[in-house]
Amino acid sequence: MDIRNHEGYIDEVPWQAIRNVEREAVERPPFLPLVYICAPYSGDVAKNIRKAAEFAAFAYRRGNIPITPHLLFPFLDERRLAIQMDLVLIGKCKEVWVLGDRITVGMRAEIERAKRRRQPIRYFNGEFQEAAVL
Repeated sequence: MDIRNHEGYIDEVPWQAIRNVEREAVERPPFLPLVYICAPYSGDVAKNIRKAAEFAAFAYRRGNIPITPHLLFPFLDERRLAIQMDLVLIGKCKEVWVLGDRITVGMRAEIERAKRRRQPIRYFNGEFQEAAVL
């Protein structure tokens, strides 16, 4: 683009405006939807937290922002309160991603809430391969 106007004078304003738009398009990340990570917590808690973190990374690599309660609320000992908070977060997400072959009581509550809200629910096995609906 020529930085001179139609009279031949240097006019950097339009040139700089176009450069700013081009730079902003490169710097601005694309829209990343929120997905709720529904995974087992009870049982082997350390292993389940590690697996939920791996699943969250998997969701992120596929262009999502994972909302993973296992990682958000490790300080909560009372599961009932944690599940209440989880159910609020589900409402903010575009989809619910369910991990694993085992559905715990807490996961069932989360899945039922998502069904009532008519949110898309996707199921994945322990290897993060999408599975048929249970």
